[in-house]
Amino acid sequence: MQNVRRYADIIASIEGLMWLGLAWSISISMYKGSTEPTLAMLFVVGAMVLFSWAHRPMRHLLRRYHIRKRRTDMWIHTLALPLLLAMFFHIMLEALLGSAWLPPKMLLFNLLATAGWLTYVMTLFIKFVIHSVKISGK
Repeated sequence: MQNVRRYADIIASIEGLMWLGLAWSISISMYKGSTEPTLAMLFVVGAMVLFSWAHRPMRHLLRRYHIRKRRTDMWIHTLALPLLLAMFFHIMLEALLGSAWLPPKMLLFNLLATAGWLTYVMTLFIKFVIHSVKISGK
């Protein structure tokens, strides 16, 4: 049972990292004025989706409840909260300071999503350490 949870945590962390890479590649593409970084990351995402769909053991593993639960937790940390916070902070900063020097909303979202993903990964690591200490104590 613990291995299933560990696999779920690893898969959700990798998936979150993959989506963060896509979000950052969009920001880099906007900065450079070229679509190459976004296309490259879309190819990576597509390859991962194709592999997880075509590889039968991976497909069965991804259907499990623990994977879906961990993915939902990851999405809350990397998408839902950063979207709301980025909107709130951007509106507040624009009202207080004006829009002359503010970074784009996408950059603000990327920074908050990266912080959310790191929080998610550190939470998983702390849970793993606590569980390992409990098991070694028994």
